[in-house]
Parts: sequence; C-alpha cells; structure tokens
Amino acid sequence: MAAKLAGSGGSKYSLGQNADINVTPFVDVLLVLLIIFMVAIPMATVSIKVDLPPATPPPPNVKPKKPVFVSIKNDGNLYIAEKVTTMPKLIADISQALKDNDPAVIDPSKERVMIRADADVPYDRFMTVINTFQTAGFYQVGLINEDIS
Repeated sequence: MAAKLAGSGGSKYSLGQNADINVTPFVDVLLVLLIIFMVAIPMATVSIKVDLPPATPPPPNVKPKKPVFVSIKNDGNLYIAEKVTTMPKLIADISQALKDNDPAVIDPSKERVMIRADADVPYDRFMTVINTFQTAGFYQVGLINEDIS
C-alpha cells in the first residue's frame, strides 16, 4: 500500500489519502497464475492410447434390409407392410413379414420393427401394440414420427 508522505495541505503529521492503484500484488498474482498454467498445460495434453477397431468399408453390392412397418390407423385397423392384421395375429404376421423380407432371418424377434400411427390414435391402443411386441420379445422397435402440419 502506498502512502503520501509529503505535500501541501494538512498538518505536519497528516498523510492524506492516496487514490493510486498499487499494481505490485496484482502482478505477483498474475505471474504465479502464469507459472501454474505453464506447468499444468503440458500435463493436460498427454495423449491416451485408445484401441479402436479398424475402419472397414461395407462389402460392395450389399443393400440394407428394408424395414418392416406396422401402421396403426385411426379406424382401429393394424397394417403390416400394407396387409391388414388383428391384435391376436400381430406377432405371427410380423414374424412372417420379417421372414418374407429377408429369408436368412432365424429369430424374427432380433430384427428391427418400425411402428407408425395416425395422429388421432388413442394412446392406449398405441401402447397395447408396443406392449404386445415387448411381451413377445421384440425389443428393437423404432417409432416413426411424421409431420402433421
């Protein structure tokens, strides 16, 4: 801290007030921070070896499988790939549709099924279809959202 030791005004022992900023402690703190960052930054940039699998391109002439869609209409009908079905036959029909889509399918419950529903379908009807799939072991279910604007 600085003090005014001489000057006009006041008595012989009056020091007065000093409005100047003492920058010495400020510079000391900045130099300490600079040293800390200079020491810490090289340690933070040490690379960690990550074992990643090699990138392999997909084999040529292999087309991805077309998804099988289950549509829930507002009138209560269920459609699997444009064919009408009912709730009791839903699992059997979806298994058959998945096998028709790809004859190499061994376990249809491991395949992906896409579900889309009209905007006005009641929630309980939609959840009944989802729960039916889950009960039958179909856990790879995708939901299709279409813009209703």
